[in-house]
Amino acid sequence: MREQREPSASENYFWPTVWAVGLHILIFGMLFASFAMTPELPPSKPIVQATLYQLKSKSQATTQTNQKIAGEAKKSAARQTEVEQMEQKKVEQEAVKAAEQKKEEAAEKAAEAKKADQAKASEAKKADEAKKADEAKKADDAKKATEAKKAEEKKLADIAKKKSEEEAKKAAEEEAKKKAAEEAKKKIVEDAKKKAAEDAKKQAVADEAKKKTAEDAKKKAAADAAKKKAVEAARKSTEEKKAQALADLLSDTPQRQQALADERGDEVAGSFDDLIRARAAEGWARPPSARKNMTVVLQIGMLPDGTVTSVTVAKSSGDGPFDSSAVAAVKNIGRLTEMQGMKPSDFNPYRSFKMTFTPEDLAL
Repeated sequence: MREQREPSASENYFWPTVWAVGLHILIFGMLFASFAMTPELPPSKPIVQATLYQLKSKSQATTQTNQKIAGEAKKSAARQTEVEQMEQKKVEQEAVKAAEQKKEEAAEKAAEAKKADQAKASEAKKADEAKKADEAKKADDAKKATEAKKAEEKKLADIAKKKSEEEAKKAAEEEAKKKAAEEAKKKIVEDAKKKAAEDAKKQAVADEAKKKTAEDAKKKAAADAAKKKAVEAARKSTEEKKAQALADLLSDTPQRQQALADERGDEVAGSFDDLIRARAAEGWARPPSARKNMTVVLQIGMLPDGTVTSVTVAKSSGDGPFDSSAVAAVKNIGRLTEMQGMKPSDFNPYRSFKMTFTPEDLAL
């Protein structure tokens, strides 16, 4: 339904103003009409004048009498005129009073009309203010509704955004978990492969160590046998040489005895060289770089009781690990008890001597 337009304040005052102006014009018109309709009194005429003209020919007494009468008549006419004027004035006053009363009534009516107009204007103003207040309230309500709608839309948008972010985060977490699971699975497979390779390598090392242990045991047994054989041979040779030397010394000349002693001393020295090599073979650990035909010359120092005091490299093989293994093998001999009881002359060559080692020398 179309809303009717409320009249403005100027429109509300228009018709009351027209009615008030028309009422004032009507009141003033009636006032002027009353003055116009008031009868005009005829002017007073001296009644004695005619008499005086008629009495000109009479006597002096008569004239005086007549004058007296005329004077009385004049006074009477004057009084009549004054009464008439007073009555006329009274009528005029009553007319003026009536006109003033009418004017007062018209003014009262105009005041009442004005008061009514003011009341209407006040009511119109109040209505206008109420309308404006209602419009302001409607506008404020509309603004609040709009703000509430915007706030609700923003809240829904924030909820949707948060939900989207949570879904994206959840998807990212799922993707990360999936990727982590794949990585873990891949790592497990790689670890399994690596462990299998390490196990295979360990098994190979173990097999190699087992094989090496067997070989070392075999070599040690052979070295022990060789050592035992060498010691026994050295012992027998020493005893035989000592017996032979003693026999030679008892039967030969001193020169012959010295020559035989020197010769047999060299043979004893050769036997002790073989013993040192055999003992070194027992404590030698073959390095991975060791190859056949490698040769290292060692400078060895010993005490008369057979204790090895020093071992140094006199001439390197060109392979550091092999040289170090040879030095360690000789040092591990510790002491040769077989050398105890040797003559100082026989032991002197062993105080500091050179020994050549090769893999073949160490039963490789």
